[in-house]
Amino acid sequence: MTATADVRPAPPRRRPPERNVGERETVRDRLRHLRHRASPQQFFAELFEKRWMEPAIPLAILVAVIVFFSIAAPGFAGPANLLSTAAELAEISLLCLGMAVVMISGGIDLSVGSMFGLCNMIAILLITVAGVPVVPAILLTLVAGAVLGATNGVIVAYLKARPFLTTLVTLIIFRGVLNLLDLHYSAKTATAFVVDPVWDWFGTGKVAGLPFSFVTLLVVLVAGHVVLSRSRLGWHITAVGASRRAARHAGIRVERVLLISYVFAGALCALAGVFYAARLSSASARVGEGLELNVLTAVILGGISLSGGKGTVWRAFIGAATISLLGKGLLLMDVGGEVLQTVLAVVLIVAVGLDTKWGKNRGKAIQKTYVNPTLLEYGPLPDVRPGSGSPYEINDRLRDAEAIGLGEVEGPEDVIVDSRGRVYCGTRQGWILRFSGPGFSEREVFARIGGHPLGMAFDAEENLIVCVGGMGLYAVSPDGKHRKLSDETNRTWTRLRDDSRLRMADDLDITPDGKIWFSEATTRFDMADWILDGVEGRPNGRLVCYDPATGKTRTVIRDLVFPNGICSCHDGESLLIAQTWLCRILRYWHSGPNRGRLEIFMDNFPGYLDNINRASDGTYWVAINGMRSPAYDLAMRMPTFRRRMMKRIPRDEWLYPSMNHGCVVKVSEDGEVLETYWDPGGEKHSTITSMREHDGWLYIGGLENNRIGRIRLRAGQPDAATTGRAGRPATVG
Repeated sequence: MTATADVRPAPPRRRPPERNVGERETVRDRLRHLRHRASPQQFFAELFEKRWMEPAIPLAILVAVIVFFSIAAPGFAGPANLLSTAAELAEISLLCLGMAVVMISGGIDLSVGSMFGLCNMIAILLITVAGVPVVPAILLTLVAGAVLGATNGVIVAYLKARPFLTTLVTLIIFRGVLNLLDLHYSAKTATAFVVDPVWDWFGTGKVAGLPFSFVTLLVVLVAGHVVLSRSRLGWHITAVGASRRAARHAGIRVERVLLISYVFAGALCALAGVFYAARLSSASARVGEGLELNVLTAVILGGISLSGGKGTVWRAFIGAATISLLGKGLLLMDVGGEVLQTVLAVVLIVAVGLDTKWGKNRGKAIQKTYVNPTLLEYGPLPDVRPGSGSPYEINDRLRDAEAIGLGEVEGPEDVIVDSRGRVYCGTRQGWILRFSGPGFSEREVFARIGGHPLGMAFDAEENLIVCVGGMGLYAVSPDGKHRKLSDETNRTWTRLRDDSRLRMADDLDITPDGKIWFSEATTRFDMADWILDGVEGRPNGRLVCYDPATGKTRTVIRDLVFPNGICSCHDGESLLIAQTWLCRILRYWHSGPNRGRLEIFMDNFPGYLDNINRASDGTYWVAINGMRSPAYDLAMRMPTFRRRMMKRIPRDEWLYPSMNHGCVVKVSEDGEVLETYWDPGGEKHSTITSMREHDGWLYIGGLENNRIGRIRLRAGQPDAATTGRAGRPATVG
C-alpha cells in the first residue's frame, strides 16, 4: 500500500495583516531607491573583472613610454616620426604575433629573427635574380615562411622534440642558409631597384594616411583576435597550451594544433620580411640578427605566459609597441645601443614584476569589492510557532511524506508530472531523471543536458521546457533529445557589464499564447555563487520572455531582486513572480486591460520564496526554501556591517540567509494564506524549492534534497491536473 501523510484539517483562513500607508509603495519606487544607493565600488569591481583589464600594467607602461618621450625626445610626437614608427612597428608586431600564438599553444620559437631575415632575402632574390613578378614573388615568400614554420612544427609536434632546443637549432640553420645566400648574392641584394607599383605600395603605400603595412597589421590583429577567441581552432590552441594531456583527453588533435601554430608564426615572419624588403629594397646576412630576443621580450612584456594557455594578440601588440617606441625614443635622445639593451632589461623586469603582482591581487580586489551590499527592510517577522494563531504556524504535515528516488537524486530543484503520471526532476549532474512504474521504482535518465536543470514546464506538444542554470533555456522532446532555445537576451548598453548572456535562468511558465516566461535570478553571480546575491540584496535579476513563434528573447522587466518562481495565473493575463530575498510575490500583467502593470501580490513572508505553481482549485502553491531570522533581518538593514564582514572574515564564516528549513504555503487568488505544510527541523525535506500538484497528490522538490517527496492531499479536494502545461491545467484521463 502507498503510504500517505497524516494530514490534519486546515486551520481557519486568516488574511495577512493590512499594510500601512508606508508599505503601500510601488515596486518601481522601491527599485529606484535601490538603484540610487549604488556606489562606485560596484563599478570598479565590474571594471576589474573585465578581461581587457588583465593587461592593465603593460598598457599603463606603454602609455607612460608615449607620454615620457613625447615630452623628453624632440620630434617624437611629430607626424613624420609617427609614420615611420608605424611602418617599423608593423614589422616587429607581426613577428610578435607569430611568437605569441606559438607561446599560447605551449611552445616557443627562437628562430623568428632568422626566418624574418631569410624571408627578406628570399623576396629580394625572387624578384632580382629569378625575375619572378612581384605578386607571385610575394606569395612564394609567404609559402616559404610557412614551410620554415612547418619545419619547426613537425619536429616539435610529431618528433616530440623540445621547442626551445628545436628552434634554437633551426635558428642556427636558417641563419647559416641566410649567410650562404648573402655570400653568393650580396652584390645583387645590397641594393635592389624594383620598379613596380605593387612593390612600391608594400614599401611606401598609405591607406587613409597610414602606412599600408600598419593597416595590414590591424587587419591581422582583428583576424587573430577572432580566431583565438571565437573559433574552434583558437580554443584548441589555448587548450593545448594550458594542458596537452587534458586537450588530448578532450579529443583535440594536439599535434595538428601545434603544427598550425608554427606555420602561422612562419607565415607572419614572411609577411614582415616582405614589408621590410619593400621598404628598404635591400637584404643582408645581418637582417633579423638578435631580433628574437627583442620579440621574446616584447611578448613577455605584453603578458603572454611562457607556460602557455594564456594570452591574446592585443597583449602581443602592446608589448611590441612598447619595445618599438622605447627604442625609437632612446634613439632620438642619442642613447647608445648598450644603454638601450640595459633599459629594455630594466623595463622588462619592472613590467613583469608589476604584472605578476597585478595578476595575483586583481582577483582579491574583485572579491573584496564585487559584492556590494545595500539596504533591505522587511516587515515584522511573522510568528510561526505552534499555537501562535499565525497563518504560518508550524505543523508536521510533511514529516511522513513518501520518498521517491531516495538516494538516487541530487538536488531535484523542480519536479513535474506528465500526462501519464511519470515524475521528472533535474539533478546536480545536469541530468533530467524520470520515475515511473509501481511506486515510481523505475528510474531512468530521460536527458543529459548539462548545467543544473532548474524550473520545468510542459508545452502543448509535450516538450519539456527547462531553465538550465549557467546555460539558458532548453527544450527536451518526448524522446529525450534536447535542443537550445535561447542563451542570451538583449543587452543593456548603458551598463559596463555585458548582461546579454543568461547566467542563471531559474524558473518558467508558459502562457496560453505559447510564450515562455522565465526568470533570471541574477545577472551578476553564477550558479556556484548565487547565495552571494542574498548577501548583496541588490536588484540584479530580470523577467525574460521567449517567443517560440519568432525565436526571439527579450527582457521585459529589469532590476528585480532575485526573481525566482514564475507562475502563469489562472486568468491567463498575468504572472506571479516570487522575489526570494524580499520575501515577496509580485504580479505582472502581460496582457488584458492592465497590461504592463506591476504590483505587489503578497508581502512579508516568514521565509525566502522559491517556485510558485497553480493548484487545481484556482489557488496557488508557494515554496519557502529557508526561514528568516531576526539576526539576518537586522543585518539586511545594515549594509555597512555586511561590507565589513566580507572584508574582515573568511567567506565560509559570513552570515548567510538560512536556507536549510522551509515549507509549502497555499494561497488564494486574493493573496490569503489558506494552509501550510511543514517538516519541522527539515528531517526529510531540508529545503523545499518546488511543489507540483497532480491527481490528488503533492510532489515536493528541494535543491539540497536527495529525494522527491509525495503526500496525499486532504480528502474532498478536487482531483488535480498537471499544472505545468501551456499556462493552464490539462485534464488527466
